Amino acid sequence: MTTTTATGSLTSGGGGEGGGADDRVMATAQQIVNSLNTTKNVREDMLLILSSFDNRLSNISDLIKTVSSSQSSVLDAAEKIILRSDSGISSTVSCDESPKETRDYLSAVDEILDLLDNLSVEPDSEVLDRAETAVQVAMSRLEDEFRHILIRNTVPLDAQSLYGSIRRVSLSFTANEGEIDEDFASFGEVETESVCFHERGASLGDDLCVDLINSEAVMELKEIADRMIRSGYEKECVQVYSSVRREALDECLASLGVEKLSIEEVQKIEWKSLDEKMKKWVQAVKIGVRLLLSGERRLCDVIFNGSDSAREVCFNEIAKGCLMQLLNFAEAVSIVRRSSEKLFRILDMYDALSNVFPDLEAMAMDRFVYGEAKGVLDGLGGAARGTFVEFENAVKSETSRKPMLGGEIHPLTRYVMNYVKLLVDYGDTLNFLLENDDDNELNGLQNDDGERLQLESMAPITRRLLALLSTLESNLEEKSRLYEDGAMQYIFLMNNILYMVQKVKDSELIKILGDQWVRKHRGQIRQYATAYLRAAWSKALSCLKDEGIGGSSNNASKVALKERFKSFNACFEEIYRIQTGWKVPDPQLREELRISISEKVLPAYRSFMGRFGNQLESGRHAGKYIKYTLDDLENYLVDLFEGTPLVLHHLRRKSS
Repeated sequence: MTTTTATGSLTSGGGGEGGGADDRVMATAQQIVNSLNTTKNVREDMLLILSSFDNRLSNISDLIKTVSSSQSSVLDAAEKIILRSDSGISSTVSCDESPKETRDYLSAVDEILDLLDNLSVEPDSEVLDRAETAVQVAMSRLEDEFRHILIRNTVPLDAQSLYGSIRRVSLSFTANEGEIDEDFASFGEVETESVCFHERGASLGDDLCVDLINSEAVMELKEIADRMIRSGYEKECVQVYSSVRREALDECLASLGVEKLSIEEVQKIEWKSLDEKMKKWVQAVKIGVRLLLSGERRLCDVIFNGSDSAREVCFNEIAKGCLMQLLNFAEAVSIVRRSSEKLFRILDMYDALSNVFPDLEAMAMDRFVYGEAKGVLDGLGGAARGTFVEFENAVKSETSRKPMLGGEIHPLTRYVMNYVKLLVDYGDTLNFLLENDDDNELNGLQNDDGERLQLESMAPITRRLLALLSTLESNLEEKSRLYEDGAMQYIFLMNNILYMVQKVKDSELIKILGDQWVRKHRGQIRQYATAYLRAAWSKALSCLKDEGIGGSSNNASKVALKERFKSFNACFEEIYRIQTGWKVPDPQLREELRISISEKVLPAYRSFMGRFGNQLESGRHAGKYIKYTLDDLENYLVDLFEGTPLVLHHLRRKSS
């Protein structure tokens, strides 16, 4: 009943449609034949059933012979292209002047692959062997050509063209000629022509990209990769691509100045050379991840579009080599001997590596390599924290015993203030790194009223800088005691505290330390100025008092008056001789001190002269005692704090 129904259905279709129905029946039969990818016995049984349906299918055996003949013809034509001895792949597939031959070769590969996919009905073992041999030859040649295209079309990296503008700050690592301990001997202000700026690094545009392989070759590579993957040669294709591209990225890193160095080699490098290598590393991480690896990710996505596994394996193999070379250097840096000048470069490296993590995640980086990068980042963070603590300890323990000539600003003060001024650029990073550090040593910080600062409400960097500057002040107070002259101690403290205030006020430090810090330290300077006046001028001013002269202004002892004027002259000349060699670099402070001295000395001298001067002016040798007019004194005071002792010829002329 079933056979009759099937036959009737076919007959009904044929009777209504005529010859067109016959064609459709044969076309259907041909599709069935082409799909018979089963054993020989099963095929024979199925063909017998089909031939019994309708007499029109009685010639199905002829159809099978026709299909086999067609497959053989296809194989012959494809073999002729693939196996011909004068047609090496290098002259056929990628010859720029023969695009037709390239298409013909790839089409021949497709024909054989299609034939193998469809070879099903009574396959001839000889035909099958020929087809598989042709595929092997084609894949070998395609593999070679894949490598050649990759090598020939790799675009060399022009590192210099990638660097954006370098942000420079007016700080340099310059020698201080042994005036302070070794830890502070390499960081000062720019005061010479040969300066060495601290560079945060080139800024790369967000939309910047580079061609790693000539764009016209990318589709050629994809065409070859598609066929190798389809043929079961995915592993060979991936190996070739990964090998060539790893070498290309090694050359890119070399052009960026990144060397393959062991931990031992890094630890032996002198700081100046290491600093340069660290700076290049920062650039290389930005360029390496955001340009090179991102570009490699795009290339893998295009070239291996036909295989998720090939795409991921290729990219991760290529990226692993590049990243591990970068990470190895950073790991070595994180464990080298800590010293103050390395902190900024370590922070640069930490920021650079931290900032590319979103890119690594977006590129689906291998989890092992990603984990290694996280470990190195933590190591750099630990190195930064440790180096900052080393700096704090170095400031606390700096014990140079050579007083600064003229009460000048101490190199330690310059070093520390320039150092912390530069730290502001890393405020966010340091706040993160120092967040959980032990701050017990800060508990003693108090304001002028003795109230505890609200440390818990401050950012970590604020707390640490307040403590650091407090340590610096304590160190400066100790150094001021190196001066035997009490007045000079206060000049030294004024110079140094004012320098600190100016650095804070004129930089982003003011946002961290606040106006209150500035007001407090300006008050300190005023206190030191008052103490200076008392220490430097009390003896001279005591000579201009009435006590001990005897009698009124009309009958005062001339002998006592002569002694008073002589004592005042001697005191003034001694102060003049000494303090013209003292240095007050800030012009405003220098002028304020002169005004304060004038307001103390000139009125006292005027009053004393007004009461007692007339008793000596009428006598012999009056000029020997009354040597200076008010104008003289005022003119001489202008010479104070210039830093160069003046020849006292005018004073000597007065005394001659």
